[in-house]
Amino acid sequence: MEAILDLYQQADDPAYPLVCFDEGCKQLLGEYRQAYPARPGRPARYDYAYFHTGVCNLFMSFEPLRGRRDVVCFRQRTQREWAQWVKHLVDDLYPEAVRIRLVVDNLNTHTLAALYHYFPPHEARRLASKLELHFTPKHGSWLNMAEIELSVLARQCLNRRLDSLALVQAEVAAWQAQRNAAAATIDWRFTTADARIRLKHLYPNFHL
Repeated sequence: MEAILDLYQQADDPAYPLVCFDEGCKQLLGEYRQAYPARPGRPARYDYAYFHTGVCNLFMSFEPLRGRRDVVCFRQRTQREWAQWVKHLVDDLYPEAVRIRLVVDNLNTHTLAALYHYFPPHEARRLASKLELHFTPKHGSWLNMAEIELSVLARQCLNRRLDSLALVQAEVAAWQAQRNAAAATIDWRFTTADARIRLKHLYPNFHL
């Protein structure tokens, strides 16, 4: 925990960008009946019935020091999608970085070994050498700021029925462009000193 909190206190360095990563999902739901549009004095009305058209998985990368985020939508989330996303992160988002300091949780797909399953060894090694993984502790995913950004995405963009992957991608792209243009970030104030006071019960007791 303290390693993550200390990492958040470090200064911005373009050569070593700090990036938080988390995953979320969105159920794809279609309407049986066309909604009644909103009109003066009356909100839009939707039928309670709907049908499932699948699930969309969202891979969120968030650079808190610069207020920059990138969301990629996949049909599923396996080691293959993780490997594809890592290549996107390294080659498309941060091609000039010496090493990317990446905060992730302990999901079993979040490993450098996954790169070797889907890329030739030399390519997997190239990608792995660009990453410096920082894992949040067990039951400590709240330390990952990408989780907060996913919550914002869910409330501002995905809090309604969307019936296709293409529609989710279009809506997410518009939300992402607006948030990035505003350089919206998170006012993170929780530090290691705070943790030692407020989470004192997690630390061992020493009797000298």
